[in-house]
Amino acid sequence: MPEGSEKEVAALYWEAFGRKLGPALDPPDAGRAFIAAHLHHDRGVTALVDGAVVGVAGYQLGGRALTGGDVRDVLSAYGLLRGLRRLAVLALFERTPEKGELVMDGIAVDASHRGGGIGSMLLRQVAAVAAENGCRRIRLDVIDTNPRARALYERLGFVARHTEQTPYLRRLLGFGAVTTMYRPVTEADRTGGGVR
Repeated sequence: MPEGSEKEVAALYWEAFGRKLGPALDPPDAGRAFIAAHLHHDRGVTALVDGAVVGVAGYQLGGRALTGGDVRDVLSAYGLLRGLRRLAVLALFERTPEKGELVMDGIAVDASHRGGGIGSMLLRQVAAVAAENGCRRIRLDVIDTNPRARALYERLGFVARHTEQTPYLRRLLGFGAVTTMYRPVTEADRTGGGVR
């Protein structure tokens, strides 16, 4: 992820995940600023068009994810009382990779560039990162209100393994089920011919 692209990446990420992240990081300006201030540049890949970021895919590997910020950062940004409630919501999104696994944090493509293959290209790059790091599989979660993303993942070799019904989150976060999907890292990912 290029240095200096933090605000662009945070804006794309918020556009894609703001409904889900809102209860933890609202108002939107504060949420985008928090994300921009706590990005790990080495845990994401970006797509650029004319120097502008039009797509981002974040991943978790080696104990770090694209989006960062710890308890102290949240409390500093939002205060003690509001911060504690926000930390409880953020805890709902925590996922720890198993050994040999890269976990996708999310993929976001600018609305004006969707349907042009950018999502596939980003996933191809993430698969190459997984292969370079000796991972055997890639894991991601997709929510029930994002069928377009799920269809993309299925086209690119991800297979649904488990769906957790979360009706208690529908009012708070806007979705009622989360499906965990996996894709093996292949020899083609190691040689650059992986996800198409």
